[in-house]
Amino acid sequence: MTITTPDDFALRWRKPPNFPLEVPFDYTFLPAIDVLDHLRKDEEVRFTILGDDDWQVRMDRTAAFRTAPIEEIVAWPFRLVHFNLSRFYDDLLNGFQEEVMIPWRSHLSDRGFTWQRLAPILFLSTEGAASTYHNDNSHGLAWQVYGTKTFHSYLNPDQHLSAEAAVIGETSGEDPPAHDPADRQSVTMRPGDQLWSHALTPHWVTTESTLAMSVTLSHGGLCHQGNFSERELALRAYWDKNPHEAWAHDLRKVRY
Repeated sequence: MTITTPDDFALRWRKPPNFPLEVPFDYTFLPAIDVLDHLRKDEEVRFTILGDDDWQVRMDRTAAFRTAPIEEIVAWPFRLVHFNLSRFYDDLLNGFQEEVMIPWRSHLSDRGFTWQRLAPILFLSTEGAASTYHNDNSHGLAWQVYGTKTFHSYLNPDQHLSAEAAVIGETSGEDPPAHDPADRQSVTMRPGDQLWSHALTPHWVTTESTLAMSVTLSHGGLCHQGNFSERELALRAYWDKNPHEAWAHDLRKVRY
């Protein structure tokens, strides 16, 4: 069931599984290929060249990624992420702060939510590319902008990875572990589709179109009327026991 009302969201956000939702953001992105051409040259971008080509081919493509013709780049299998999008609010993402971030923050605040961090992340990838298998310490509102991706997680994450194990990073890997496909929750996302991804739940994303672009609004420390989500309580308990690590858990994954 797609979540379309504030009351529905407030009931569903604290406990997996993931769920689709509809937030009517009034924002139009530049074409994905133009965004790619801009971001690939930025010093803070992170990208990984993928595929079955030999090591030297991947190394050569990595070296040429920022300067090769863009038509050539989109034929390579790769995944790309940028975490510091506020740097582009005056050009590439002009109006994003006013038309997306401020309305969404206001929407949450008006309904009793608080947070410690709320920031957008942008993902670009080509057909056949997949993210790593990982979990995030933050809740994500995943918004498919261009192309098609499939967001994979589990109907019952506790059966595959406890919140306590997720906190200490037992999730990260290039591929998901063997599992029964019946346990999987796979949601195919096309332009305009949105999905709520719960904090500390293992997941991975595959790209089904020639080029795909999505934006995730990442919510760190999200709390509703004094209550954290069920799995995030494990993160809070860990930080209580290890206060020196509390602010070392940033949203920027070392491996994407």
